[in-house]
Amino acid sequence: MSERKLKVGVSGLGRAFTLMLPTLKGDSRIQMVTATDPHEAACRQFERDFGVSCVKDFKTLCEHPGVEVIYIASPHQFHAEQVEWAASHGKHVLVEKPMALNMDECNRMIHAVQKAGTLMLVGHSHSFNGPILKAVELINSGEYGEVRMIHALNYTDFLYRPRRPEELDTQKGGGVIFSQAAHQLDIVRLLGGGLVQRVSSQTGAWDPVRATEGAYSAILSFKSGAFASVSYSGYAHFDSDQWMGGIGELGNVKDPQNYGAAKKRLSALKAPEEEAHLKAARNYGAAQWDPSSAVDHSRAHQHFGPLIISCDRADLRPVPTGVWVDGDRASTLLEIPKPEVPRQEVIDELYGAIFNHQPILHSGQWARATTELSLAILESSRKQEMVNLQFQIKPYQNL
Repeated sequence: MSERKLKVGVSGLGRAFTLMLPTLKGDSRIQMVTATDPHEAACRQFERDFGVSCVKDFKTLCEHPGVEVIYIASPHQFHAEQVEWAASHGKHVLVEKPMALNMDECNRMIHAVQKAGTLMLVGHSHSFNGPILKAVELINSGEYGEVRMIHALNYTDFLYRPRRPEELDTQKGGGVIFSQAAHQLDIVRLLGGGLVQRVSSQTGAWDPVRATEGAYSAILSFKSGAFASVSYSGYAHFDSDQWMGGIGELGNVKDPQNYGAAKKRLSALKAPEEEAHLKAARNYGAAQWDPSSAVDHSRAHQHFGPLIISCDRADLRPVPTGVWVDGDRASTLLEIPKPEVPRQEVIDELYGAIFNHQPILHSGQWARATTELSLAILESSRKQEMVNLQFQIKPYQNL
Protein backbone atom coordinates (compact mmCIF):
# COMPACT_ATOMS: atom_id res chain seq x y z
CA MET A 1 0.00 0.00 0.00
CA SER A 2 1.42 3.40 -0.97
CA GLU A 3 2.04 5.97 1.74
CA ARG A 4 -0.70 8.51 2.28
CA LYS A 5 0.21 12.09 1.41
CA LEU A 6 -0.43 15.35 3.18
CA LYS A 7 -2.06 17.45 0.47
CA VAL A 8 -0.77 20.95 1.17
CA GLY A 9 -1.66 24.43 -0.02
CA VAL A 10 0.49 27.40 0.96
CA SER A 11 -0.51 30.92 1.95
CA GLY A 12 2.48 33.23 1.59
CA LEU A 13 5.68 32.51 -0.32
CA GLY A 14 7.99 34.75 1.68
CA ARG A 15 10.89 34.16 4.06
CA ALA A 16 9.12 31.66 6.31
CA PHE A 17 8.12 29.57 3.30
CA THR A 18 11.65 29.55 1.90
CA LEU A 19 12.99 28.21 5.20
CA MET A 20 10.50 25.34 4.97
CA LEU A 21 11.09 24.84 1.24
CA PRO A 22 13.76 22.09 1.56
CA THR A 23 11.32 20.25 3.85
CA LEU A 24 8.37 20.62 1.51
CA LYS A 25 10.44 19.52 -1.50
CA GLY A 26 12.29 16.71 0.26
CA ASP A 27 9.71 14.93 2.42
CA SER A 28 7.95 12.16 0.49
CA ARG A 29 4.87 12.48 2.71
CA ILE A 30 4.09 15.93 1.26
CA GLN A 31 2.09 16.54 -1.91
CA MET A 32 2.06 20.20 -2.88
CA VAL A 33 -1.31 21.12 -4.38
CA THR A 34 -1.31 24.89 -4.81
CA ALA A 35 -0.31 28.22 -3.24
CA THR A 36 -1.21 31.89 -3.19
CA ASP A 37 0.89 35.02 -2.86
CA PRO A 38 0.41 38.63 -4.00
CA HIS A 39 3.77 38.61 -5.82
CA GLU A 40 3.56 37.20 -9.34
CA ALA A 41 7.24 36.21 -9.44
CA ALA A 42 6.86 34.07 -6.32
CA CYS A 43 3.85 32.27 -7.78
CA ARG A 44 5.65 31.56 -11.05
CA GLN A 45 8.65 30.17 -9.12
CA PHE A 46 6.33 27.93 -7.09
CA GLU A 47 4.76 26.61 -10.28
CA ARG A 48 8.19 25.83 -11.72
CA ASP A 49 9.33 24.12 -8.52
CA PHE A 50 6.24 21.97 -7.96
CA GLY A 51 4.51 21.70 -11.34
CA VAL A 52 1.15 22.91 -10.01
CA SER A 53 -0.76 26.16 -10.46
CA CYS A 54 -1.19 28.95 -7.93
CA VAL A 55 -4.60 30.39 -7.09
CA LYS A 56 -5.53 34.06 -7.01
CA ASP A 57 -6.24 34.57 -3.30
CA PHE A 58 -6.63 32.97 0.11
CA LYS A 59 -10.38 32.49 -0.24
CA THR A 60 -9.83 30.43 -3.39
CA LEU A 61 -7.12 28.45 -1.61
CA CYS A 62 -9.57 27.57 1.18
CA GLU A 63 -12.16 26.47 -1.36
CA HIS A 64 -9.75 24.20 -3.26
CA PRO A 65 -11.13 20.64 -2.97
CA GLY A 66 -7.71 19.02 -3.25
CA VAL A 67 -6.18 20.81 -0.26
CA GLU A 68 -6.26 19.07 3.14
CA VAL A 69 -3.72 21.21 5.01
CA ILE A 70 -3.02 24.90 4.60
CA TYR A 71 0.47 26.06 5.54
CA ILE A 72 -0.04 29.66 6.68
CA ALA A 73 3.28 31.42 6.13
CA SER A 74 1.83 34.89 5.66
CA PRO A 75 2.91 37.92 7.77
CA HIS A 76 2.06 37.70 11.48
CA GLN A 77 -0.90 40.06 11.34
CA PHE A 78 -2.84 37.77 8.97
CA HIS A 79 -2.53 34.53 10.95
CA ALA A 80 -5.72 34.78 13.02
CA GLU A 81 -8.08 35.65 10.17
CA GLN A 82 -6.56 33.05 7.85
CA VAL A 83 -6.80 30.26 10.43
CA GLU A 84 -10.47 31.13 10.96
CA TRP A 85 -11.11 31.04 7.20
CA ALA A 86 -9.23 27.76 6.75
CA ALA A 87 -11.02 26.06 9.65
CA SER A 88 -14.42 27.22 8.39
CA HIS A 89 -13.64 25.38 5.15
CA GLY A 90 -12.65 22.19 6.97
CA LYS A 91 -8.90 22.52 6.42
CA HIS A 92 -6.20 21.55 8.90
CA VAL A 93 -3.57 24.25 9.41
CA LEU A 94 0.16 24.49 9.93
CA VAL A 95 0.65 28.10 10.97
CA GLU A 96 4.01 29.80 11.32
CA LYS A 97 5.21 31.19 14.60
CA PRO A 98 4.41 33.51 16.20
CA MET A 99 0.91 32.14 16.41
CA ALA A 100 -0.58 35.64 16.71
CA LEU A 101 0.10 39.14 18.05
CA ASN A 102 -2.25 39.14 21.06
CA MET A 103 -4.21 36.78 23.27
CA ASP A 104 -7.58 37.55 21.70
CA GLU A 105 -6.30 36.39 18.32
CA CYS A 106 -4.91 33.21 19.89
CA ASN A 107 -8.26 32.46 21.51
CA ARG A 108 -10.12 33.06 18.25
CA MET A 109 -7.82 30.65 16.40
CA ILE A 110 -8.21 27.91 19.01
CA HIS A 111 -11.99 28.34 19.03
CA ALA A 112 -12.13 28.21 15.21
CA VAL A 113 -10.38 24.84 14.89
CA GLN A 114 -12.26 23.37 17.84
CA LYS A 115 -15.58 24.40 16.32
CA ALA A 116 -14.60 22.99 12.92
CA GLY A 117 -13.09 19.78 14.29
CA THR A 118 -9.83 20.41 12.44
CA LEU A 119 -6.23 20.36 13.66
CA MET A 120 -3.80 23.25 14.14
CA LEU A 121 -0.05 22.84 14.50
CA VAL A 122 2.10 25.92 15.18
CA GLY A 123 5.64 25.94 13.85
CA HIS A 124 8.36 25.83 12.84
CA SER A 125 9.90 26.73 16.18
CA HIS A 126 13.25 25.36 17.26
CA SER A 127 11.59 23.27 19.96
CA PHE A 128 11.01 20.78 17.10
CA ASN A 129 14.78 20.28 16.74
CA GLY A 130 16.09 16.75 17.27
CA PRO A 131 18.60 17.60 20.03
CA ILE A 132 15.89 19.46 21.99
CA LEU A 133 13.53 16.50 21.72
CA LYS A 134 16.38 14.20 22.78
CA ALA A 135 17.03 16.39 25.83
CA VAL A 136 13.33 16.17 26.72
CA GLU A 137 13.54 12.39 26.42
CA LEU A 138 16.53 12.33 28.79
CA ILE A 139 14.73 14.55 31.30
CA ASN A 140 11.58 12.44 31.16
CA SER A 141 13.60 9.26 31.75
CA GLY A 142 14.21 10.42 35.33
CA GLU A 143 17.83 9.27 35.18
CA TYR A 144 19.21 12.74 35.87
CA GLY A 145 16.67 13.93 38.41
CA GLU A 146 14.62 17.10 38.30
CA VAL A 147 15.30 20.11 36.11
CA ARG A 148 16.53 22.89 38.37
CA MET A 149 17.89 25.66 36.11
CA ILE A 150 18.04 26.50 32.41
CA HIS A 151 20.20 29.06 30.64
CA ALA A 152 19.58 29.99 27.00
CA LEU A 153 21.17 32.74 24.94
CA ASN A 154 21.57 33.74 21.31
CA TYR A 155 23.47 36.58 19.61
CA THR A 156 22.71 37.18 15.92
CA ASP A 157 22.42 39.88 13.22
CA PHE A 158 18.61 39.59 13.14
CA LEU A 159 17.78 43.31 13.41
CA TYR A 160 19.97 44.24 10.43
CA ARG A 161 18.68 41.80 7.88
CA PRO A 162 16.59 43.57 5.18
CA ARG A 163 13.19 44.46 6.63
CA ARG A 164 9.86 45.84 5.54
CA PRO A 165 8.69 48.81 7.66
CA GLU A 166 6.20 46.75 9.69
CA GLU A 167 9.00 44.37 10.69
CA LEU A 168 10.54 47.23 12.66
CA ASP A 169 7.27 48.18 14.37
CA THR A 170 6.54 46.29 17.59
CA GLN A 171 2.79 46.97 17.39
CA LYS A 172 2.73 45.14 14.05
CA GLY A 173 4.76 42.19 15.28
CA GLY A 174 8.20 43.59 14.50
CA GLY A 175 11.39 43.21 16.48
CA VAL A 176 12.92 40.23 18.22
CA ILE A 177 10.17 39.49 20.77
CA PHE A 178 7.59 38.09 18.35
CA SER A 179 9.93 36.57 15.78
CA GLN A 180 12.81 35.28 17.92
CA ALA A 181 11.57 34.90 21.49
CA ALA A 182 8.92 32.54 20.15
CA HIS A 183 11.74 30.08 19.39
CA GLN A 184 13.64 30.47 22.63
CA LEU A 185 10.63 30.51 24.95
CA ASP A 186 9.12 27.46 23.25
CA ILE A 187 12.35 25.56 23.88
CA VAL A 188 12.71 26.60 27.50
CA ARG A 189 9.05 25.99 28.33
CA LEU A 190 9.31 22.49 26.87
CA LEU A 191 12.47 21.64 28.81
CA GLY A 192 11.11 23.11 32.04
CA GLY A 193 7.73 21.35 31.89
CA GLY A 194 5.67 24.19 30.46
CA LEU A 195 4.21 25.76 33.58
CA VAL A 196 5.85 29.17 33.85
CA GLN A 197 4.26 31.11 36.71
CA ARG A 198 5.88 34.54 36.40
CA VAL A 199 8.48 36.47 34.46
CA SER A 200 10.70 39.49 35.07
CA SER A 201 12.42 41.04 32.08
CA GLN A 202 14.26 43.90 30.42
CA THR A 203 14.19 44.71 26.71
CA GLY A 204 16.55 46.82 24.64
CA ALA A 205 15.73 49.13 21.72
CA TRP A 206 19.07 50.83 21.23
CA ASP A 207 19.12 51.88 17.58
CA PRO A 208 16.86 54.88 16.90
CA VAL A 209 16.88 54.09 13.17
CA ARG A 210 15.47 50.62 13.92
CA ALA A 211 13.35 51.59 16.90
CA THR A 212 11.96 48.23 17.92
CA GLU A 213 13.25 45.72 20.44
CA GLY A 214 16.55 44.25 19.34
CA ALA A 215 17.39 42.51 22.60
CA TYR A 216 15.88 41.09 25.78
CA SER A 217 16.76 39.23 28.96
CA ALA A 218 14.25 37.54 31.23
CA ILE A 219 14.02 35.33 34.29
CA LEU A 220 11.27 32.70 34.19
CA SER A 221 9.98 30.97 37.31
CA PHE A 222 8.33 27.57 36.89
CA LYS A 223 5.68 25.98 39.11
CA SER A 224 8.12 23.13 39.82
CA GLY A 225 10.59 25.54 41.43
CA ALA A 226 12.92 25.50 38.44
CA PHE A 227 13.98 28.79 36.90
CA ALA A 228 15.40 29.86 33.56
CA SER A 229 17.29 32.80 32.13
CA VAL A 230 16.79 33.68 28.46
CA SER A 231 18.75 36.34 26.59
CA TYR A 232 18.82 37.41 22.98
CA SER A 233 20.60 40.14 21.01
CA GLY A 234 20.06 40.82 17.32
CA TYR A 235 22.45 43.77 17.14
CA ALA A 236 24.97 42.10 14.81
CA HIS A 237 28.10 42.10 16.92
CA PHE A 238 29.01 38.84 18.67
CA ASP A 239 27.77 35.75 16.84
CA SER A 240 26.98 33.01 19.36
CA ASP A 241 27.25 30.37 16.61
CA GLN A 242 30.95 30.55 17.44
CA TRP A 243 29.99 28.65 20.59
CA MET A 244 28.10 26.06 18.51
CA GLY A 245 31.15 24.83 16.59
CA GLY A 246 30.62 27.32 13.77
CA ILE A 247 27.29 25.68 12.87
CA GLY A 248 24.56 28.15 11.96
CA GLU A 249 20.93 28.16 13.03
CA LEU A 250 19.91 26.10 9.98
CA GLY A 251 22.59 23.45 10.58
CA ASN A 252 24.96 24.86 7.95
CA VAL A 253 28.68 25.51 8.36
CA LYS A 254 29.17 29.29 8.58
CA ASP A 255 31.89 31.18 6.72
CA PRO A 256 33.75 33.48 9.16
CA GLN A 257 34.50 35.79 6.22
CA ASN A 258 30.82 36.77 6.16
CA TYR A 259 31.06 38.49 9.54
CA GLY A 260 29.31 41.87 9.40
CA ALA A 261 27.63 41.17 6.05
CA ALA A 262 24.17 42.28 7.21
CA LYS A 263 25.27 45.76 8.24
CA LYS A 264 27.46 46.12 5.16
CA ARG A 265 24.46 45.51 2.91
CA LEU A 266 22.39 48.12 4.71
CA SER A 267 25.18 50.70 4.69
CA ALA A 268 25.33 50.46 0.89
CA LEU A 269 21.74 51.66 0.53
CA LYS A 270 21.27 55.28 -0.49
CA ALA A 271 17.78 55.82 0.96
CA PRO A 272 15.68 54.08 3.67
CA GLU A 273 12.99 53.03 1.19
CA GLU A 274 15.58 50.99 -0.69
CA GLU A 275 15.66 48.46 2.16
CA ALA A 276 12.22 47.03 1.36
CA HIS A 277 13.24 46.80 -2.30
CA LEU A 278 16.42 44.96 -1.29
CA LYS A 279 14.39 42.44 0.66
CA ALA A 280 11.87 42.04 -2.17
CA ALA A 281 14.66 41.50 -4.71
CA ARG A 282 15.96 38.53 -2.71
CA ASN A 283 12.55 36.95 -2.12
CA TYR A 284 11.40 33.65 -3.57
CA GLY A 285 11.36 33.89 -7.37
CA ALA A 286 12.56 37.52 -7.48
CA ALA A 287 15.51 38.87 -9.45
CA GLN A 288 18.15 38.01 -6.82
CA TRP A 289 16.53 34.77 -5.62
CA ASP A 290 19.14 32.05 -5.17
CA PRO A 291 17.60 28.64 -6.04
CA SER A 292 20.42 26.91 -4.17
CA SER A 293 18.91 28.26 -0.95
CA ALA A 294 16.08 25.76 -1.44
CA VAL A 295 18.58 22.93 -1.17
CA ASP A 296 19.50 21.36 2.16
CA HIS A 297 23.06 22.54 2.85
CA SER A 298 23.00 21.55 6.50
CA ARG A 299 25.64 19.36 8.07
CA ALA A 300 23.94 19.01 11.44
CA HIS A 301 20.69 19.68 13.29
CA GLN A 302 19.23 23.14 13.45
CA HIS A 303 19.58 25.04 16.74
CA PHE A 304 18.83 28.33 18.49
CA GLY A 305 22.07 29.11 20.29
CA PRO A 306 23.85 27.84 23.40
CA LEU A 307 21.66 26.13 25.98
CA ILE A 308 22.32 24.30 29.24
CA ILE A 309 19.84 22.45 31.45
CA SER A 310 20.95 21.81 35.03
CA CYS A 311 19.43 18.70 36.58
CA ASP A 312 20.11 17.03 39.93
CA ARG A 313 22.70 14.63 38.55
CA ALA A 314 23.91 16.17 35.28
CA ASP A 315 23.97 19.23 33.06
CA LEU A 316 22.49 18.61 29.61
CA ARG A 317 23.70 20.61 26.60
CA PRO A 318 21.87 20.23 23.26
CA VAL A 319 24.26 20.89 20.37
CA PRO A 320 23.90 20.48 16.58
CA THR A 321 25.07 16.85 16.71
CA GLY A 322 23.27 15.59 19.81
CA VAL A 323 23.23 16.21 23.56
CA TRP A 324 26.23 16.50 25.88
CA VAL A 325 25.63 14.92 29.28
CA ASP A 326 28.03 16.38 31.87
CA GLY A 327 27.52 14.05 34.82
CA ASP A 328 29.23 13.32 38.12
CA ARG A 329 32.12 11.34 36.61
CA ALA A 330 32.09 11.80 32.85
CA SER A 331 31.16 14.15 30.03
CA THR A 332 29.54 12.24 27.16
CA LEU A 333 28.11 13.27 23.80
CA LEU A 334 24.98 11.31 22.93
CA GLU A 335 25.03 11.70 19.16
CA ILE A 336 21.81 11.56 17.16
CA PRO A 337 21.57 11.06 13.39
CA LYS A 338 20.93 14.09 11.24
CA PRO A 339 17.40 14.06 9.77
CA GLU A 340 17.14 12.94 6.17
CA VAL A 341 15.13 16.10 5.50
CA PRO A 342 15.54 19.36 7.47
CA ARG A 343 12.68 20.12 9.85
CA GLN A 344 11.40 16.61 9.29
CA GLU A 345 10.15 16.68 12.89
CA VAL A 346 7.46 19.20 11.89
CA ILE A 347 6.05 16.80 9.29
CA ASP A 348 6.39 13.89 11.73
CA GLU A 349 4.10 15.65 14.19
CA LEU A 350 1.64 16.94 11.59
CA TYR A 351 1.41 13.62 9.76
CA GLY A 352 1.09 11.64 12.98
CA ALA A 353 -1.73 13.87 14.22
CA ILE A 354 -3.78 13.82 11.02
CA PHE A 355 -3.37 10.21 9.90
CA ASN A 356 -2.46 8.35 13.10
CA HIS A 357 -4.41 10.40 15.66
CA GLN A 358 -1.28 11.04 17.68
CA PRO A 359 -1.33 13.86 20.26
CA ILE A 360 -0.05 17.28 19.19
CA LEU A 361 2.70 18.95 21.19
CA HIS A 362 2.84 22.24 19.27
CA SER A 363 -0.88 22.87 19.50
CA GLY A 364 -2.72 26.17 19.57
CA GLN A 365 -2.90 26.00 23.35
CA TRP A 366 0.84 25.40 23.58
CA ALA A 367 1.60 28.28 21.20
CA ARG A 368 -0.85 30.55 23.03
CA ALA A 369 1.19 30.00 26.20
CA THR A 370 4.36 30.99 24.35
CA THR A 371 2.62 34.09 22.98
CA GLU A 372 1.45 34.98 26.48
CA LEU A 373 5.02 34.75 27.73
CA SER A 374 6.34 36.87 24.84
CA LEU A 375 3.78 39.57 25.60
CA ALA A 376 4.63 39.34 29.31
CA ILE A 377 8.29 40.07 28.52
CA LEU A 378 7.21 43.29 26.82
CA GLU A 379 4.87 44.16 29.69
CA SER A 380 7.38 43.40 32.44
CA SER A 381 10.01 45.58 30.81
CA ARG A 382 7.55 48.42 30.19
CA LYS A 383 6.14 48.39 33.74
CA GLN A 384 9.39 47.43 35.44
CA GLU A 385 7.64 44.76 37.47
CA MET A 386 7.11 41.01 37.58
CA VAL A 387 4.22 39.65 35.50
CA ASN A 388 2.15 36.60 36.45
CA LEU A 389 0.90 34.19 33.78
CA GLN A 390 -2.40 32.35 33.46
CA PHE A 391 -2.47 30.38 30.18
CA GLN A 392 0.55 28.14 30.70
CA ILE A 393 0.14 24.41 30.12
CA LYS A 394 2.18 21.24 30.37
CA PRO A 395 3.36 19.55 27.17
CA TYR A 396 0.45 17.72 25.47
CA GLN A 397 -2.07 19.14 27.97
CA ASN A 398 -4.02 21.06 25.27
CA LEU A 399 -6.98 22.09 27.40
